[in-house]
Amino acid sequence: MMQLSVEISMYPLKEEYIPAIQGFIDRVNTRPGVKVITNDMSTQIFGDYDVVMDLMRDEMRKSYEQHGRAIFVCKFIEGNLDNSEASS
Repeated sequence: MMQLSVEISMYPLKEEYIPAIQGFIDRVNTRPGVKVITNDMSTQIFGDYDVVMDLMRDEMRKSYEQHGRAIFVCKFIEGNLDNSEASS
């Protein structure tokens, strides 16, 4: 099974930008099968390639439908680069 790591920064094109960003983060955190790490600069998602890509497609669309225009800056790399847990 191919793993994928994605780093996402979202920039809503409106003055009230926090609800759009928080909505996106809240929704991705409810998705089973992925690990989500959020910091002040970005959100990182780790998991199975197909699960992560489906999540990205669905949640970007929901963000556009609910909050209007936004810029998503994403970095994709094959493999699970989650190093928040100690390796064994």
